[in-house]
Amino acid sequence: MMYQNCMKMSSVIIKQFLPHTKSVCARLRSPVVCNVLNYSTKVTTTSNEDVLNNLTDWETLSRKKKISKAMKAYLERAQAHDEFMHKQQFEYNIGKRHLANMMGEDPETFTQKDVDRAIEYLFPSGIYDPAARPLMKPPEEVFPARKAAEFDEAGRPHHFLFYTGKPSYFKLMYDAAENIQELYNFQDKVIRKKATPDPNGNLNLDATLWLTKDELENLLVEAITDLEYDNFKLVMERLVSLPYAYTKKDFIEKYRKPLASQKFALEIPKPSYDAEGRAFITTYECLRKKARGDVTIRAPGTGKITINGKDLTYFDDIQSREQVMFPLIFTGMQDRVDVECNIEGGGPSGQSGAIRWGIAWSLRSFVDTDMLQRMQVAGLLTRDFRRRERKKPGQPGARKKPTWKRR
Repeated sequence: MMYQNCMKMSSVIIKQFLPHTKSVCARLRSPVVCNVLNYSTKVTTTSNEDVLNNLTDWETLSRKKKISKAMKAYLERAQAHDEFMHKQQFEYNIGKRHLANMMGEDPETFTQKDVDRAIEYLFPSGIYDPAARPLMKPPEEVFPARKAAEFDEAGRPHHFLFYTGKPSYFKLMYDAAENIQELYNFQDKVIRKKATPDPNGNLNLDATLWLTKDELENLLVEAITDLEYDNFKLVMERLVSLPYAYTKKDFIEKYRKPLASQKFALEIPKPSYDAEGRAFITTYECLRKKARGDVTIRAPGTGKITINGKDLTYFDDIQSREQVMFPLIFTGMQDRVDVECNIEGGGPSGQSGAIRWGIAWSLRSFVDTDMLQRMQVAGLLTRDFRRRERKKPGQPGARKKPTWKRR
């Protein structure tokens, strides 16, 4: 009994002090002491196998690096995020199968386009903002992307702009400044060599726009302020304005997007012809607030405008007249077409807004692609769905609240 207790005590002592002793012996490189320790390890193995199974290899302990608190916290957050995304993906797949079964289609071939169509059919909504309508998208499109670890296990940052707080944004500005400086150097070389510019080298950006602030934030996976976004556009505009900017075309087009107005090329109707041989286009369902009407444009014309059988004096205020004339002046068609309007309901603001949209929508058949793109950017082709906000019960108006008195 006493012998067994002594063996247990000796195994515990060896377990506690063996790693430290081995590390010292490894530094001293003493073969005698190492042999003694190896012999003691063998004795411990034969005497108590359970203790040996719990021992950790001392070489693994010496090679293992310490993980910083920041890296540990990041790994925990990353693991929680991965578990959350896995759960959301699982629920999305189940919901997609249910939708496919309700629509009577095969769940295996049910695409995201079919999901959107089923949601629009089963949950119709008249809300103007698409973000407020029912939707069912993959989790990676709904939830924002997460940044990868920006530092190693020891806490050292990978990026040289890590301590700016927004390394991706400032790296973008740094790259833009470098490209500007390279273009200056390239221009100096061309001048010294008295070379001629490449006639085929041009940078056409008419059909594209800069990314919006939200789109740039999604690309950088960083939140930026309005001032930082304005600085981004200033730097990029300066880069584009240089003579040899076409050499940096790949870098510039990375932060631009095509105009959405290009889709109208397939939707523009061809004009019809009346008995006099004049082309005309009629746009129905011209809506604004409670006003409803239709607009007909005939070309060629002399700029005559008819609204419910009257001329432009149908509107008493100047602002409503300017609303009607704005699409014609913007496109330069005020003296080249005739406009006939029938409008009812609403007030002057609603009726003028409906006529303005109808004129702009009808002018698509009489303008070129460049003008069509400028009209889209100016907002002439966008319908205004705004309505009067209803009064709320318990308060005088839509937003007005009762007067609050302290005493």
